[in-house]
Amino acid sequence: MASAAKTIIVEHLDPELGPWSELEYKCIAKESHERNSDFILSCLPAGFKVPEDLANSPAFKAEHRGVEELYADRRNRVCLLDPAAAKDLSPEDGDNFDVFLFGGILGDDPPRVALDKIEYLDFPELKFNKFESTEMPFRYVKGPDGEPIMPEGMKELIQKDADKAVDDLI
Repeated sequence: MASAAKTIIVEHLDPELGPWSELEYKCIAKESHERNSDFILSCLPAGFKVPEDLANSPAFKAEHRGVEELYADRRNRVCLLDPAAAKDLSPEDGDNFDVFLFGGILGDDPPRVALDKIEYLDFPELKFNKFESTEMPFRYVKGPDGEPIMPEGMKELIQKDADKAVDDLI
């Protein structure tokens, strides 16, 4: 892929931002910044509250307009990342596109396309301590340590949610 900076866009279609999405977006913003790229959260409704940590990321831009309006004059440089696409994404696409747009729902389950070059963990078990664990209902990219790759803080959020569920039973 070309080394030129890219723009990553997620069209956010919800009226608010849940804690899971917030962690995912902060991770995208951080990784975009590390690569001198931009991260745009587009289609934000009026009055949308961007969390301070995300708003302060140098790569992040909040946008009320959609990608069709933002890139109307260069639509041919926007790549829609669609799991149902007829052609898989390739390194050469970095030369053909400046903008990569995540459309639809992130974390499609089950995944509609197998990416055979990437190692995955299906339904990984997250162990919190000797007695507590939870099985994730998704496929995750396998990290070099053999654990699922997740945004910083995600495992803690999952544990907190699991603890809430247990407390609700008592």
